[in-house]
Amino acid sequence: MTSEAVLRTEGLTRRFGGLVANNNVAIDIHRGQLHAVLGPNGAGKSTMINLLSGDLAPSSGHIFYKGQDISGFSADRRSRMGIGRSYQKTNIFLTFTVFENCRLAAQSRRPHPARVFSSALSDKPVCEAAGRAMELAGLSPRANRHAATLSHGEQRQLEIAMVLATSPEVLLLDEPLAGMGGEESSKMVELLQRITPDHSILLVEHDMDAVFAVAKVVTVMVNGEVLESGSPEQIKGSTQVQIAYLGAEEDHLG
Repeated sequence: MTSEAVLRTEGLTRRFGGLVANNNVAIDIHRGQLHAVLGPNGAGKSTMINLLSGDLAPSSGHIFYKGQDISGFSADRRSRMGIGRSYQKTNIFLTFTVFENCRLAAQSRRPHPARVFSSALSDKPVCEAAGRAMELAGLSPRANRHAATLSHGEQRQLEIAMVLATSPEVLLLDEPLAGMGGEESSKMVELLQRITPDHSILLVEHDMDAVFAVAKVVTVMVNGEVLESGSPEQIKGSTQVQIAYLGAEEDHLG
């Protein structure tokens, strides 16, 4: 890579007592690139996202955002700096409309809290940010639908729309395709392709067809460590990866 990574780690390690969930992890995430992380259950993928987002503190090692060491920063501070994330479990306000969910997310980035008796709809920049996020996520036609009435796939789209409404530079996405059928997965892949050019994205995902369709770089983790990183073609053809992780799926990936 010729450009400096927007988000990168050096020697990132997290221990839980005698268990080493992440061990000396080094990963670089560049602007305009989707970097996918694969690995079996227990490989340390979600732990890594929690470390990057600030939900967990590293036992050792460093995390750099645009050259600044943010290893000790809180999750809230990182979010306000431009690092947004989604979770494995959908985290939205079910009784609010799609627009209200996005507006609340955008409002959280205003420099001053809203006045108690002022109308949220009068805050034009917030409403515009919410509208852009809905459009990017393909949810504009659902703006006035309550979140509880959306399909599972649309709720996952809404969660990403809420992250986009905060104007992040980096998106950490933890299994956004989990539980989706074929049509919903296709829509999510289209969404990821749409937002990648303007963001740096780290995607943890089990759907390998989706990963190989959208990723520029793939990192495979096993037992808390990085086994191999490279292009999707390199990972597909790696004997080391096939033996350690893909196993019987080798023919499917070839």
